[in-house]
Amino acid sequence: MSDLARTDALFFTRTGMDRARVETIVAEALHGMDDGELFLEYSQSESLAFDDGRIKSASFDTSQGFGLRALSGEAAGYAHASELSEDAIRRAGATVRAVKHGGGASLALPPRGTNQSLYTDANPLSQIEFAEKAKLLAAIDAYARAKDPRVRQVTASLAGSWQAVEIIRADGTRVGDVRPLVRLNVSVVVGDGDRMETGSSGAGGRVEYQRYFDPAQWRAQVDEALRQALVNLASVPAPAGEMPVVLGPGWPGVMLHEAVGHGLEGDFNRKKTSAFAGLIGQRVAAKGVTVVDDGTLKDRRGSLTVDDEGTPSSRTVLIEDGILKGYMQDRLNAGLMGMRPTGNGRRQGYGYAPMPRMTNTYMLAGTNEPQEIIASVKRGLYAVNFGGGQVDITSGKFVFSASEAYLIEDGRVGPAVKGATLIGNGPDALTRISMIGNDLKLDDGIGTCGKDGQGVPVGVGQPTLRMDGLTVGGTAA
Repeated sequence: MSDLARTDALFFTRTGMDRARVETIVAEALHGMDDGELFLEYSQSESLAFDDGRIKSASFDTSQGFGLRALSGEAAGYAHASELSEDAIRRAGATVRAVKHGGGASLALPPRGTNQSLYTDANPLSQIEFAEKAKLLAAIDAYARAKDPRVRQVTASLAGSWQAVEIIRADGTRVGDVRPLVRLNVSVVVGDGDRMETGSSGAGGRVEYQRYFDPAQWRAQVDEALRQALVNLASVPAPAGEMPVVLGPGWPGVMLHEAVGHGLEGDFNRKKTSAFAGLIGQRVAAKGVTVVDDGTLKDRRGSLTVDDEGTPSSRTVLIEDGILKGYMQDRLNAGLMGMRPTGNGRRQGYGYAPMPRMTNTYMLAGTNEPQEIIASVKRGLYAVNFGGGQVDITSGKFVFSASEAYLIEDGRVGPAVKGATLIGNGPDALTRISMIGNDLKLDDGIGTCGKDGQGVPVGVGQPTLRMDGLTVGGTAA
């Protein structure tokens, strides 16, 4: 069964709404507008958390609803409801028409069609019984505690969702998409005397739960969480000052996502609140730096067959060999900037209007061997994993805390350090990249991006990088 046939069954056969009448309501509501769409959503989600040897929490939620949006120039009207009925959509139509300006607008062309399928449409929530999921979490707990006597606490969680959406436009164009998403997380606390440290690891994607019931998969997450915790248990206070910083591959790409990626989203650039506004065609990074946003990677957490406006996702080159090439766009900002939509119109759910958001954003590999990069540093920091961070989009200033980092001394990786923070400016940091590794790696599928109160799943990645003259905040006396 096609995705559109499945979503039709959910939104019309199940609810009793007549599709032709709904299409007429949408056409009437958007008549004379520049653009707009009806977004229908049905979703199921669950989460289980195991802590201190027992199930600590468990939840299951089903939600449904619609969002109707009308665009006229820069003005946007948006109405939403959890009631899936023709009357509710008709009332929403009367509300969003308040943004219509005088004169007749030319309705924007609909998105192009696509036959791509980037993930299964199976519902992971219904394939494995609750008892089996609880048994898996208990097995993770037992395995972690048996690995090392210093393990004090183990927290493991499973989360999954199944989202079906259908987008209907004023001209009757319809697009359906069915999206699975699962995630496994493990956190381990180890102790030695009065000192305790934590390590964590996780993995996920638009796949089924079965992948993480494979012992090789879940044991790898436990082993990594325990490794991080034991590394931190032996760490020394981090130094402070300006020094070369080597970023590891994979998850450290979250710094690229936050410090640079948000600044390349179309809305910030249209409003000229981004440090990258008006710089297309200019050098914004060191030679060799190429950054892409790619929503077409199969089974990845940030991937989408179509975005939440119905535009097929794409591979968008943002920076190529240091030159700014473009921005991530939804339909509204693309139209107002005279550019094309890139399939980056995303929303958390039917209660939110779409906006430009990242999918899987990463830097391409270079030519340097990772060991060659480390060997080039006389004294510096090697940051392998990151925790939290803060970024100012307008100025590009950022602060990131490293959850796993090491000193580099005379070209060799030295002791682990605790309390290291990286302080800098995103656009400036791009120009300080002096070596790019040949070991591009994407994260394991754990990222969630927040913007204007909306959270969406994303992916990040990068190769090993050397950045010169970065400010490191530390705790060493």
